[in-house]
Order: sequence, then C-alpha cells, then structure tokens
Amino acid sequence: MDESNSAAADSDAFVFFGATGDLAHKKIFPALYSMVKAGTLSVPVIGVASSQWGLPQFSDHVRDSVTSSGEVTRDDEDLDRLLSLLGYVDGDYSEPSTFAALKEALGSAKRPAHYLAIPPSLFTTVIEGLRDAGLNRDARVIVEKPFGRDLDSARQLNRVIRSAFEESAIFRIDHYLGKEEIMNLLYFRFANSFLEPIWNRDHVSSVQITLAETFGVQGRGAFYETAGCLRDVVENHMFQIVALLAMEPPAYQGYQAVQDEKVKVFRAMQPLGVDDIVRGQFTGYRDEAGVAPHSDVETFCALRLSINSWRWAGVPWYLRSGKCLPSGAAEVVVELKPPPQPLFSDSAPARGRANYFRFRLSPNPEIAIAARVKRAGEEFVGDQRELTLFNGQPGEEQPYQRLLGDALAGEGALYTREDSIEAAWAVVEPVLEHHHRALPYAPGTWGPEQAEALIAGDGRWHNPDADEMVHPAP
Repeated sequence: MDESNSAAADSDAFVFFGATGDLAHKKIFPALYSMVKAGTLSVPVIGVASSQWGLPQFSDHVRDSVTSSGEVTRDDEDLDRLLSLLGYVDGDYSEPSTFAALKEALGSAKRPAHYLAIPPSLFTTVIEGLRDAGLNRDARVIVEKPFGRDLDSARQLNRVIRSAFEESAIFRIDHYLGKEEIMNLLYFRFANSFLEPIWNRDHVSSVQITLAETFGVQGRGAFYETAGCLRDVVENHMFQIVALLAMEPPAYQGYQAVQDEKVKVFRAMQPLGVDDIVRGQFTGYRDEAGVAPHSDVETFCALRLSINSWRWAGVPWYLRSGKCLPSGAAEVVVELKPPPQPLFSDSAPARGRANYFRFRLSPNPEIAIAARVKRAGEEFVGDQRELTLFNGQPGEEQPYQRLLGDALAGEGALYTREDSIEAAWAVVEPVLEHHHRALPYAPGTWGPEQAEALIAGDGRWHNPDADEMVHPAP
C-alpha cells in the first residue's frame, strides 16, 4: 500500500501521552527501540504524563522497559540513540500550562504525531488541550482503542477528535491489525487467483473464527467490568478479521480502497439479536478484585453473524472468544460445501468435515488446505489430509513497531476509519444491554454448552489443536 494521507510529509516528532503507564512499559518503548534499530525512528520522542517525574526518571523508565524486554544489554548503542531522542513534560492534562510546556519542548518541530495511550475518559481533555494550544495544526493523532463503548459514545468520540483533526490525520490504533498474520489474510486472498472462484456463497458452507485465551482477567477485573468480551474482543479484533475475509477486491492499490471495502462489510452485517449470541462467565470471575458480586459481564462470547451481501447471503459466520479456555490460539476455518453427488460413501458430510481452508493466526502461524486422498488398496476409501504452509517468519516486525511507524509516515492501511467504527458498533448495539444472562462455565472448557447448540445446525466448532480436523469420523 503506497497511499498516504493529505499531510504527506513524515511526522517530525512523536508525542506520547501516558508515557509512564503500563502499556508504555510493556509494549511501546520496546517498539520504539526496534524502530530506532531499524532506522525508522530518528525524531524527538516527548513523553507527557502526570507522575511528578523529570527527564532522568523518565529515561530510567525507558531503559528499564527496553532491557526488560530481553532485546538489549545496557551498553547497546541503539538504546543510547533512543535515550538521546527523549524529552519529558510533566503536568495535569486539564491545565493549559501543560500544553504550553509541550509546545516549548517541541521546539522547531512543526508536524508532530500525538499518541494518546490514556484512558478514554481523558481523550476529550487532551484533544481540546492540543486544539486550544494550536498543537493540532499539521499534526496527526494516534488514538488507542476502545473507540467508545457503544454507538453513541463512538460518535461522540469521533466528534471530539474531528473538532481538532481532519479524518486523514486521525489514526485509530488496534494493535491486532498490525500482526503479520492478520495482514497475510488480505494478501493471501487477493494475491492468489485460485480463491476467487470459490470464495462465495455458492461454495462456502460456513466460516468459523476462534480467538481463545487460556488465562483469566489477570488482575484487571475492574477494567473488564466496564468492557466484557463482546466489547473488548469481538466488536473490534474479530470483526476486523471478518472484514478482511468477506470484503470485495479493492478497486485500486491504496489504503482508502481497502477501508472502503471493509466498511461495506460492516454495513452489510445483520444487527445481532438476543438469540444470535451466547454469553458465558468462567467460574471464579466474581472472586476477582474489582468485580461485582453478582456480575453479569461475559468472559466468553459466541455468536452467529449474517452478512447480507451478494457474495455472502445465506452463509453463517460463527465467532467465538473467551478467557480460561483449553487452548490459547486464534484460528479461522472456512468450510466448503461437499461435492454435489457423494460418489464415495466415506466422503459424505456425515462421515466428517468437508474440505476447508484453515488459517492459524497464533501461535505458530500457518495456512492449511484440507482435501481427501484415497488410501492404498482396491476400495475407494480415503482420509482427509491437510496441505500446510507454515507462515511464521523470523525477524518480522512487531505490531506496535509497524503501526507507529506507519502513523509517523502517514500510512493508514492498518488503521480503522470513523465510518467503519460506527458501522461495527451498530451491529452489536442491540445486544449490548438486552441479552440473555451470562452462563457459567468451568475454566479449561470451551465455554457454556449452549455455544454448541448455536452452531449445531451447521456442524460443530473446530477446537484449535484438535485432531478431528484431518481424520474422518468413524
């Protein structure tokens, strides 16, 4: 993708609000270090926070972050280069003096990129502070998800950001879109001619997407009470995967063309009804700190999605995600319809799965195509086997390294657009508050039993790492 936004020049400073936070320490500073090492970051990096720190403390924080990541030693020259780029402004985000100090710290920089790794409740305060100080002119803004918690709040957030920045200068960051495996979905679909003739309702029976985690809320119960699985994972991460799989071919090579096709998918999605979704909560969640004693927040979500487009009408999409599940993996299974006439009795659908494409996104990325092959002997009996392409590549960029580099360069292909966000929220809006209660499930299982009933009309869930994918039923 070679298209950039209207402010074509690269940003000449990186301003980091929330620079002393947990995300900064775990993810962002190691990513900035990798950018320095790769030669893609050489502009000032100015941290902004309200921690009563000075530059020496901030530098020590950055050094500890990078060295803790296991990438470097304390004598690393690339780390020294990163530290030499640092500046720091400490102050209250609601005070104009903080933004005056930031303006001074920017010096001669005229095209800063402002990265907001802060709670959503502070977005309006910081955006208005930047606007009032004139720090929005010729600048970009990078906003961390969540982009609202429902349709109304998403619209309000977009109004606030658009009051200070043009849409082409807004980069709504979702680190999941920066993963190499997610980008490969787009590439694999449109770089290979054999897919297009069968990638439609005439040949695809159903699509499953599973994003499973083996761990719980990890001490973030108070946060999870405000989100839940549907808001935290499904509406953003999983819908983005759906869009890449379901979109029409872009009209030209450019990120706006990709975004145009993705928003069409979201707009074609049928809004969810209460019987399209199964919500679950793992046993023990209510014992977490910050969780209400009678919480109904879901830690597991399975849903049936319909896309009312010419290509996908009548094809069910099944999405499933949750915490404390048996396997930590992200995987897509696109199941094809069986042959129209079962010439061989062992290849009938009742004997096992039909042919399919399988995209393992994590861990150990791979792409597999399943086909039946005959066993040796006179009888026409066979087995389903996978042809597998392992897609993991050493030395690939990490998501934040790629995404922040793209934002500094004005490349928006891996970012989400205002109309896409609002269209996605419109799909889940009917069930955010009106739904069946969350059903209990034991940690280490695949969620409530009712999730199996949801998909029963179209087969069964594929559980990542299960052997049943390539061996027919007896």
